[in-house]
Amino acid sequence: MSADTRSHPVGGRIGAGRRRPVQQRSQERYERILDACAALLDEVGAAALTTKEVAQRARVPIGTLYQFFAGKEDLLAALACRNLDHYLHRLDDRLHAEAPAGPDGFTDLAVEEFVAMKRTVPGFGRLDFGLTGASGVRDDRYLLDAAVDNNTAVALRLQALGGELFATADPAALTLGLRVALEAADAVLGLAFRGDPQGDPAMIAECKRLVRCYLGEQLGRR
Repeated sequence: MSADTRSHPVGGRIGAGRRRPVQQRSQERYERILDACAALLDEVGAAALTTKEVAQRARVPIGTLYQFFAGKEDLLAALACRNLDHYLHRLDDRLHAEAPAGPDGFTDLAVEEFVAMKRTVPGFGRLDFGLTGASGVRDDRYLLDAAVDNNTAVALRLQALGGELFATADPAALTLGLRVALEAADAVLGLAFRGDPQGDPAMIAECKRLVRCYLGEQLGRR
């Protein structure tokens, strides 16, 4: 569970933006723009979001926004990448603190941290690591990485983070299994949060059970 695996993209990351800031003042503006984007996502959704509104909410000139981001797609990609980085840091902290004995424990912590961010992080319920449905973005399946779709990018990062917990699995089969598990978890958690902003506890528990059982079969433990 090396920290190095948490902060590096799989391939050419769209969310890298036009120019990543170096000076502290620019970094603060960059983060403020992403914070404004996240807040507006909760209010208007991705399809109605505009860079002009984001700049106004962040209290920066529109030209400043375009110094960092090529446009709306690039802005959303950067926010999705930040969400994933934050998620992996939180999950890594839990893994170090609780030291789960195997993939089942990893699965439970992964679902719990996702649910916690869904409940508390602005914009996460609309975007998390990618977009679904009407988004107003051309390549919304490739926000995290230009080479692979969002869930494959997340699967690869989780695979690296899990490290020795997945040591006995075939790497290619594990990547596929994690990707399928993520697709299934997305669907079940979508149902859990559809009518309850905190998430239906029974549905969340079923999500954990589904992913544990599926990955257990993939890893040859059942």
